[in-house]
Amino acid sequence: MTIIEQKKSNWLQQIVLILSIGVFLFSLFKIGHIVYGYVKNDKIMAEIQEVYHKDTSTTSKAADPLESMTEINEDIIGWMTIDDTKIDYPILQSTDNEYYLNRNYKKEESKAGSIFMDYRNKQGADNLHTIIYGHEMKNGSMFGELEKLLDEDFFSKHHTFQYKTKAGNYEVEIFSVYATTTEFDYLKTEFSTDEQYKDFLQTISAKSAFPTNVELNEQDQIITLSTCSNMSDPNEGRFVVHGKITEIQ
Repeated sequence: MTIIEQKKSNWLQQIVLILSIGVFLFSLFKIGHIVYGYVKNDKIMAEIQEVYHKDTSTTSKAADPLESMTEINEDIIGWMTIDDTKIDYPILQSTDNEYYLNRNYKKEESKAGSIFMDYRNKQGADNLHTIIYGHEMKNGSMFGELEKLLDEDFFSKHHTFQYKTKAGNYEVEIFSVYATTTEFDYLKTEFSTDEQYKDFLQTISAKSAFPTNVELNEQDQIITLSTCSNMSDPNEGRFVVHGKITEIQ
């Protein structure tokens, strides 16, 4: 190898090295940015969890801890908790299903977004079918741990969860869990007849990954938790949990 060829080879090696270092630093930056986002979101959620649970434990039964949530953001209309998961969050609602997709309860832009109610639902207690959305975050936050309910052993110990709105306190008894795609319409909120609603209940119950033996009729109110999932499809996949709502007196 001549001196010129050797210099050319060294020069190419230096370029490759510089490019490799650049790619490594860029990847490190991206990973750091993602981790920072997770940490920031966890901190922000911890702040409102502290407020909510402090109010829940110290206020009288006549007082509503959601009132202090409204002072933080008037769009906070409820709260939900699933034991032994990170799901312990305020529920927000806007005039569409886009606003809180990428905003937290402080209305700041956030990749994690918020847990939010379908804009078609009413904030009172007269919804036949209430729909709640949330992102499946890789660190398990938001609805990232919802898929734990696919484990029958976990499900057997967590087949109910707590749901609260300004209309009242509720226990939700889960009757169906499954992975699907957007081709299946499980997001109906209006039913023209009792028979149509009854058929809907039978359809979504039959899709469950395992039987739950929860009795349902056309007078029952249900809640659906919906999140993106790659179990059925990397782009159009969804993971769905349906539960029967019972008011706690």
